[in-house]
Amino acid sequence: MSTATDIISQLSALQHADSFFPSGAISFSQGLETLYADREVKDADTLATFVEGQLLYRWASMEAPALVLAYRATGDLTALAEIDAEFEAMSLATELREGSRRAGGALLSVHEKLGTAPAATYRALIAEKKAFGHLPIAQGIVWWATGMSEQDARAISAHLLCTGSVSAALRLGVIGHLDAQRVLLRVRSTVVQLLSAPVVTAMTGAQSFDFHAYTPATEIAAMRHEVHDARLFAN
Repeated sequence: MSTATDIISQLSALQHADSFFPSGAISFSQGLETLYADREVKDADTLATFVEGQLLYRWASMEAPALVLAYRATGDLTALAEIDAEFEAMSLATELREGSRRAGGALLSVHEKLGTAPAATYRALIAEKKAFGHLPIAQGIVWWATGMSEQDARAISAHLLCTGSVSAALRLGVIGHLDAQRVLLRVRSTVVQLLSAPVVTAMTGAQSFDFHAYTPATEIAAMRHEVHDARLFAN
């Protein structure tokens, strides 16, 4: 039988997974717009490969650990700022880095207006240029504050990556709605595999975090996207 804590976590997860939630995520394609223009991503199969690559080689080793560390550090502004700074340093492509900051800032702004206490505190830190406000750090802060469990937070983070990519592909005309669901079903086993494993949050020192990503095609696409004249997305 579910406890009240379990139910609160589930409801918070459902609220944040809903596309109706004003997160601003629809502005970003994570390099997909350029990959589609290059015909590297052109159908459901190539889109599924793209999403799986993002999950395995970026989300699992960079975004998920940052989210979990921020979740566990909520209330410790010094630790949160250190995690945020490390994430900033490991985000090489300008548009991906700025997109993460913008998305994180939007999430914190919404939660400040909703009265989620840590959101206002961390936004003040960003305004003082003592933190960057990257999305996984913002998610860790506000999802902890709304009563979401750590495991549900990881699940929603992975889910939002998948649905965000599929939504961008729909807007670009890569796939239709039925294929969008096929892609989500296809990558589900990868999500389950990643969520079943412990998050790698190894720290070799007080300020050393094991964040890393290897998605060269995506990062190069995002870098090239910066100089495109006609763009539907911010990255």
